[in-house]
Amino acid sequence: MRDDNSPWKARGPRPPQRMDAADAPAPHPARERRDAELRIHGLNAIRAVFARRPQAIRKLYLVESRIPQLQPLLKWCVANRVGYRVVDEGDLQKLAASAHHEGVVAEVLRDEPLPLSTWLRDLPEGPQCALWLDGVGNPHNLGAILRSAAHFGVGAVLLPKPSTLALSGAAARVAEGGAEAVPFVRLGREDNSIAQLRGAGFTLAATVVRGGDDLFKAALPQRLVYVLGAEGDGMSPELAAACDLRLSIPGSGAVESLNVASATAVLLAAWARR
Repeated sequence: MRDDNSPWKARGPRPPQRMDAADAPAPHPARERRDAELRIHGLNAIRAVFARRPQAIRKLYLVESRIPQLQPLLKWCVANRVGYRVVDEGDLQKLAASAHHEGVVAEVLRDEPLPLSTWLRDLPEGPQCALWLDGVGNPHNLGAILRSAAHFGVGAVLLPKPSTLALSGAAARVAEGGAEAVPFVRLGREDNSIAQLRGAGFTLAATVVRGGDDLFKAALPQRLVYVLGAEGDGMSPELAAACDLRLSIPGSGAVESLNVASATAVLLAAWARR
């Protein structure tokens, strides 16, 4: 097996090959490449990239036991001159920076967020739901949100203009393929974005811990944007005040509230059943 900048080719079965930590790909000095590429791990996360945009895959690492399950992907890599290596468990853990790699790591091109105007232009008629994430930053929460969003057919995750939130390897793994099903959309100026969404028939609903209308009794509109605040501080008061609705999830009071990922699943289920 060759270990250079060209894709690796082999005839017949590939024997397992160990890779020392020193052989792991060093970060490219160009910031553009670091920003453009993402290292993800997890079987369903990587299968989802392969199913939707295989051309985004740049390199693949896997343990020997995953070869039978990933034969279609490995054959595609050989046919398209995309390098892959069979490595051991320890090396894969270092590449993923996680013990939860599920036997496979891939370097892929990021899917860049769409502008709001582009997303709205191509949006089909009828019921639609989107999530506006105001300050959400925990990668595991983001991954769980994306998984729920994919399950309930959410149209997009909306990111405020100053938000630095982006998909990470951990978020992609937790999303279990959901990161490929729900696009990120970059908002412009807040007031303009709200006006554009309303012009497309959307109602904006601020989700608050207390003081909002009961989610389970509220008449939810066909086209809805749930606005979700940060894990600790919640959303900005100004954004909450600009929304059309304020919704709360009633509970027993034994705990103050659900975390943002759990709350998202409840909110989306309520909208889907309407």
